[in-house]
Formats: sequence, C-alpha cells, structure tokens
Amino acid sequence: MVSEQYRRQRGFELRLDWGLTGLRALLPELATVVIVDVLRFTTAVESAVTAGCTVFPYRWRDTSAAAYAVEVGAVLADPTADSGPSLSPVAMSTQPEGASIVLPSPNGATCAAEAADTGRVVVAGCLRNAAAVAETLATAPRPIGVIAAGELRDDGSLRPAIEDHLGAGAILARLAGSGAPEAETAAAMWRAVGRHDTARLLTDCYSGRSLARRGFGADVTWAGAVDVSTTVPQLINGRFQRHSLPLPASDSP
Repeated sequence: MVSEQYRRQRGFELRLDWGLTGLRALLPELATVVIVDVLRFTTAVESAVTAGCTVFPYRWRDTSAAAYAVEVGAVLADPTADSGPSLSPVAMSTQPEGASIVLPSPNGATCAAEAADTGRVVVAGCLRNAAAVAETLATAPRPIGVIAAGELRDDGSLRPAIEDHLGAGAILARLAGSGAPEAETAAAMWRAVGRHDTARLLTDCYSGRSLARRGFGADVTWAGAVDVSTTVPQLINGRFQRHSLPLPASDSP
C-alpha cells in the first residue's frame, strides 16, 4: 500500500515516531531501535547500567511482573517510589553493582519490551548519553528508528513530550545519513534551542513541573545533564546492559 511506505518513512536511513503505535509502524523495516524516554525510563536505565546493574524492561501494570522478576532472579522496582529500584534515575544511580532490576513504565519500558524479541538492535537513549549513543550508532545496522516515548494521558491517549523530542533530536543531530522529515525536525529543534537551554526547558515543561510537584525535582535536574555519560545500554536477551562493540547484526528484513 502506498500509505504504508509513508507511515514507515521508507527511503530514509534515520526515522522518528512516537510511542508504542509509532514503534509498531516503523518496526517491520528497522534494523536498529533507539528508545528515548527522558523523564524518566531511559534515564533511569542509563543510570542503573552505569552503576553496574542490569535492567529488565517490563510492560506497565502487567500483573505478571512479580512472577517475571522471580523467574529472572531480579528485584521488581516500584515505579512510584523515590528510593530503591524505581523510575527515579537518581535512586537507580545508587543501586548496588551487579543488581538485576525489573523496571515497568507506561511507555519507555513497554516500547522496549515490544522490541525485545524482534532481533533488532535496541538501545536506550537519553540526554545524558546522547553523544555516546550517536557515536555507537555510527556503525549500527540501518535504518535506525528513534522512538520518542511520550506520555500517556488519563484517557490513554499519547501526549508528545518535549523532553523526548529533545532527547531524540540530541541523538539524531549527531548522526550522518538521510533523515526523514520527522527525524530532521527533531534534530533541527535540538540545534536551535535544546543544546542552549536544556535545563530550563526540562524544568519548565509539563513533565518537569509535574515531577517536581511530586517531589522528583532532582530527577529532572539529573535527566537534563547533557553528554555526561558514556554508557550505552543495549537490550540483549531481554535485559539492558552495557553494549559490546561491534553491535550485533540485525535479523530484521
């Protein structure tokens, strides 16, 4: 179908879409997937992996999460907590080296779990590791799809989130190759405003203010630090861990 090639942004090496629906639209033709959920899933993953932990992404509010944690020998995180294994990247940065954590989240973990068994290269990107992710992806299989996770509204619809657009743009702006207009726009936004005003944008955006009101202002500050990490979490056998170069070949079509 003609509409399918447009929906999948066919003909471009670098592609961008939003949330689980966007992932499903692009995934059949992707070789590499980057999940970006700055506030807070992928930032929490980066922080945990930097601390020497492994993270198992799991679908949000799935009642089997506890049983899965037992199966893989991991601790089930409490996504609402402000300490211990949770969606708080500050808390995740202090977890003991070698810990295994099952981490559910509404969008980021759900997208990662969907991509986990497809044979694609899957990495977690955020503002903290944007340059490292782009450097790693320079030799990754293409097409590369960047999935900006966004947020879920109370009615279940997707709210595009500025922090994820900035995170996606920070990675895409550093990648060579033909970019779909969706990807080019994110990169252009990063070049124009993101790199110069990240801290303010994250603090003042809807997600940042919402988290601060709930007592997670430190997470917003932590997530807004750009290019301070060289850790690139790669999803291998269902768990995020430090990537090993070269990236494995993709099984995608």
